[in-house]
Amino acid sequence: MITWAIAKPDEIGALSRWVAEQIWPGKGRDFGNCQGMAIIENETLIAGMIYHNFEPDAGVVEISGAGTSKRWLTKETLRVMFQIPFKDWACQAVVMRVSDHDPALHSILKRYGFERYIIPRLRGRDENENVFVLTNEAWASNKFNRKNEVH
Repeated sequence: MITWAIAKPDEIGALSRWVAEQIWPGKGRDFGNCQGMAIIENETLIAGMIYHNFEPDAGVVEISGAGTSKRWLTKETLRVMFQIPFKDWACQAVVMRVSDHDPALHSILKRYGFERYIIPRLRGRDENENVFVLTNEAWASNKFNRKNEVH
């Protein structure tokens, strides 16, 4: 069974380092001042979402995530994952940065309602950065949320 937990202040550093290690193995990175959500299956951490680079005046937050199992990406996990910035924090947009080398995630984000912007060389001389932006209107009206609405 998949469950979620918002990282407590004394846990966020460890979750941030765990997600960073999945994304950038061996680099010793983390996300600095951030919040996080752990995705757990049978008491084992299988994925984490980190909310960072929050700009309260703009109402924008960046999300970075990683997992060791594909089972974490459920409709309910997506609902909880985006409810935090859009409902709990009243953000007007969420940003995700994605490598050129992750076409599966590109496809998922596009289907979910994200708009893609390509920034040349932002990941280095030979790699573009793909900046995906999801507005609160696109999130609220996407087919995944409409199916979950209670009338």
